[in-house]
Amino acid sequence: MIWILLTLIAYILFNILFIVNFFAVIYKYGFKCSVIIGFFKQTAIDLDRYGNHNYRTLFNIALKKENGYKFGNVNETISSVLGKNKRDSTLSKIGIIVCTILDFLDENHCIKSINNNIYNYE
Repeated sequence: MIWILLTLIAYILFNILFIVNFFAVIYKYGFKCSVIIGFFKQTAIDLDRYGNHNYRTLFNIALKKENGYKFGNVNETISSVLGKNKRDSTLSKIGIIVCTILDFLDENHCIKSINNNIYNYE
């Protein structure tokens, strides 16, 4: 039960600290477009890697075929795993939809996001 409570507290603190940290970055580095873009880009990558690791069970069930490249490596982004499965034709129907949406937002996003220096671990 304590872990449920600690998880809820962590999510609340994360959201509060995200905002506080944003203002700390602006205070230290100034309100510049490159600073703001860098802050959000790095945060998005970190959340992406977190999601790939923490939601691996869901993603491995829903986004790829059984023999596909697995989600779960904390060093890899969701888009990289999607790209590897797209390349290998092992995306599920839902995975194809997710890739289509990402590719619509950023042309060929999933394939461009492949990180060939990272492999599944087990």
